[in-house]
Amino acid sequence: MSISTKILKAKHWQLFLLMFGIPMVLYFIMLDSLVRNLNENTNPNPFVILNSLWMMPIIMIAFTVSLFLWFWSVAIGLQGKIPESIKKKTTRFKLLFFIPLTYLLLISFGAMMLIKFLPVWIARGDFFDPANNPALFGGLLFGFILCHLFSVFSIFYCMYFVAKTFKTAELQRETGFSDFAGEFFLIWFYPIGIWIIQPKINKMMEEIKYDDATIMEA
Repeated sequence: MSISTKILKAKHWQLFLLMFGIPMVLYFIMLDSLVRNLNENTNPNPFVILNSLWMMPIIMIAFTVSLFLWFWSVAIGLQGKIPESIKKKTTRFKLLFFIPLTYLLLISFGAMMLIKFLPVWIARGDFFDPANNPALFGGLLFGFILCHLFSVFSIFYCMYFVAKTFKTAELQRETGFSDFAGEFFLIWFYPIGIWIIQPKINKMMEEIKYDDATIMEA
C-alpha cells in the first residue's frame, strides 16, 4: 500500500494529530524551554534565547511535509475516482506543488542553520552586514519577496486543485468554483476542514474497494 493510499484511508483524527497535534506539542515544548531560560537569567544572553528556538524549524518541517503529503494524496490519489471524460491533467499541479514545498523546506533548513551558526558568524565577523553592500542586500530581499509571493500563489493553486479534485470525484461530474468553494476554504483552514473532508474521502476509498471487489467477482 502506497503512502498516498494510507493517507487517504487514514481517519480524520489521525491526520489532525499528524498535521496539527504533534507540531503544537513541539511548539509548547519549545515555548516552555524559552520561558524557563528567561526566568533563570535576569540578563539573558540573546544567543541563549535563540538556542531555545532550535525546535521551530523542526516544527515547520513536520507541518509542511504532513500537509503537503495530504495535498498530494487527495489531488493525485483520487484521480482514479474521476471519470476519464472529465479528468484534468495534473502537470501544472505537480509543478506548482513542488515549488512552495521546496521553498518552505529551504526556509526551515535556513532557519536551522541560522540558529546554530549565527553566534559563530557574528563572533568571527563573517555575518553579512547590509550596510556594507546595500545593492546586494536589496537584490536578495527583492528575490526573496518574489519567491515568497510566488510560493503563496502556488499554495493557493494547490488548495484550489485539491478542492476541485475532491469535489469532482464526489459528484462524478465537471465542477466549477461555486461547487467546491466550501471545500476550498475548509482546506485553507485545515485544522477544521480535515474533520469534514477526510471522512468523505474515507467513504470514497471504501466505495473504490467495493467496486474493485465487485469487478473481481464478476
